[in-house]
Amino acid sequence: MRALRAGWRLAGALAHALRGWYTIVVLFPRWPRERREATVQAWAQRMLEVLGIPLQVEGTPAPQGPMLVVANHISWLDILVLHAARYGRFVSKSDVRHWPLIGTLATGGGTLYIERAKRRDAMRVVHHIAESLVAGEIVVVFPEGTTGDGRELLPFHGNLIQAAIAARAPVQPVGLRFVDVASGADSQGPLYLDDDTLLGSLWRTLAGPPFVARVRFGVADQADGRDRRVWAQELREQVDALRR
Repeated sequence: MRALRAGWRLAGALAHALRGWYTIVVLFPRWPRERREATVQAWAQRMLEVLGIPLQVEGTPAPQGPMLVVANHISWLDILVLHAARYGRFVSKSDVRHWPLIGTLATGGGTLYIERAKRRDAMRVVHHIAESLVAGEIVVVFPEGTTGDGRELLPFHGNLIQAAIAARAPVQPVGLRFVDVASGADSQGPLYLDDDTLLGSLWRTLAGPPFVARVRFGVADQADGRDRRVWAQELREQVDALRR
């Protein structure tokens, strides 16, 4: 029964993704930014419904930008969940831009791309994040730089935090957690680690035990003279508390 349910949801997700592709390619060029952002959030909320993943939001998302949002990183599902909770521009590895269908959806959603193999590219991305913040946008980053196992946070890199310092923008910490409905423990379904493939992780997510996606927003704060390393460490502690 789980396999049958997973197959049905996978088919529904593909159909919803294709509708999103059409909206981005055909309609987005004619729409103002505010309408595009609201559409992306509504599309993400609907996709979670199609996948059968309830969303629980705690705390208060930023009503508007400028705001840099920092969150822990567990899964490919994180971006969809955060989009559903509050629209923001994401920073993602450049490979995503070239993924069939997903690349178009990510680009249409406002994603900023980074070449992780090129150290100098981080400075280019920091500059673009700062520009977006100055323009009054919300930008979401994962300072761990990669997905973790959900048990312990990886160190936070301070490079992307520098954008908020340069733009004099506040930063809001966010904790993500996928909670198994039956046990209340961390769900292993959405994990995306090591040799996991996107399709394999997606199938495990859909065919596994049900879980709830929980997003907990913390209190936004300014740098107030802190450098990026000190601020990144303090933000890591806040995110760690929020994800418990």
